[in-house]
Amino acid sequence: MKNIVILGSTGSIGVSTLDVIARHPNRYSVFALTANSRVAELVAQCKVFQPKFAVIADASQGDALRTALLQAGCEATQALAGVDALCMVAAHTEAHSVMAAIVGAAGLAPTLAAAKAGKTVLLANKEALVMSGALFMDAVAKHGANLLPIDSEHNAVFQSLPADYKKGLAAVGVEKIILTASGGPFRNMALHDLVNVTPDQACAHPNWVMGRKISVDSATMMNKGLEVIEARWLFAADLAQIEVVIHPQSTIHSMVQYRDGSVIAQLGNPDMRTPIAYALGYPERIEAGVPMLDLVKIGRLDFQPMDAARFPCVRLAYEASARGGTAPTILNALNEVAVERFLAGKLAFTQIPLMIESILSKSAIADADSIDTILAADAQARRNAGTYLAEGIL
Repeated sequence: MKNIVILGSTGSIGVSTLDVIARHPNRYSVFALTANSRVAELVAQCKVFQPKFAVIADASQGDALRTALLQAGCEATQALAGVDALCMVAAHTEAHSVMAAIVGAAGLAPTLAAAKAGKTVLLANKEALVMSGALFMDAVAKHGANLLPIDSEHNAVFQSLPADYKKGLAAVGVEKIILTASGGPFRNMALHDLVNVTPDQACAHPNWVMGRKISVDSATMMNKGLEVIEARWLFAADLAQIEVVIHPQSTIHSMVQYRDGSVIAQLGNPDMRTPIAYALGYPERIEAGVPMLDLVKIGRLDFQPMDAARFPCVRLAYEASARGGTAPTILNALNEVAVERFLAGKLAFTQIPLMIESILSKSAIADADSIDTILAADAQARRNAGTYLAEGIL
C-alpha cells in the first residue's frame, strides 16, 4: 500500500488522480489532499478518501476548512493551512509518492520540498522546472528522489526513451525529441480575428479537458513553450534537440527520433488518466479507466509545422531558455499575470505575447542559484507587469 499526497487535488489533474486511485483501493491510500482555496470541493474529497491531512494553501481559510471537515464527519482528517503546511505534507515521512499538480509558481516550494525529502515525485507542475530547472534537478539527484513526468508529452517521451537515457541522449542514439501540440482551438483561425478571441473560446480546447489557465496556455501555445523548457531539464537535452510539431488529433503524445532513422512514439486517447496511471504504477502498467485507442476509427494522423507567427509564445520560451538564469522564471510570471488579465476580460488575447516580450526584453536576468533569487525574480516580474498594465503601455 502506497501513501499518496496530491498537491492540487481539486484541479483537473488532482481529480483524475483520485479517479485512478479509486480503481485500485488495495494499492493506494490517500495520505494528504491540498487545494488553493476551494474548501467545499476539498472537504467533499476528504469525505470519500479520508486522508490524514487536508491542506488549504490560503491561510485565511484554515478555520473554515476545520469547521467544514468537522461538519462533514471527517474527524480523522487534520486541517492545515498555508505554504509551510503544503511543504510539510509533501515531505512527510509517511508519504511515498507526491502528485505535484498545483498550477503555477505556487507549486514550486512544496514540489521542491518533496524532491529534497527523496520522494517519488509525479510532476504535473511545469513551473518547478521552468522556474528552477537546475536547482530542482540538483535536488532530485542529491536526495535520491524519483522523478516521473505527468504531462502527456513528457510522459510519452519518457516511455519512448531507453532506460539508460540518463547517460546522455547522444550516448543512447537519440537525435531529437519531438513534442506534439494540438494547436488548440485557434490553429486555423485567421490571424486578424485572434484579437477578438474571448476567454470562453480560448478555454474550449478541441481535445483535452483542462483548467482555464492551462487551456489559455494551450491556445497561445505558451503551454508548449513551457514544455520545451521542461523537456530540456527532464532529459538533459539541448534546445536544438527539441522540436515542436502540430498534430491536431492529439493521438501521438510525443516522439523520439533515433540516429538510425527510427522514430518511437507513444499513442493513446487524450485522457490524462493514462500518464497518471503509468506514473502511479511504474514500472508496472495498471488500469486507468481510459477507453482503448481505436486507430481505425481515428483513420488518420496529421502533422503540420509550428506556425511562429500564430504562436509567438513558443519562440519566447525558446529564447528565455537560451538566455538562462531567471529568464524562464520571468517568462512564466509574466504569462501568469497576462493570462489572469485575459481571463478577467482586461487584456486582449493577442496582447498576451506582446506584454511578455515587452517586459522580458527589459528585465535584468540573474543566476537562478537559490530559491530566494528565483522567488524574488518572480515577484519583481509580477510588479513590472502591474506597472506596465497600469500605465496602459500595451
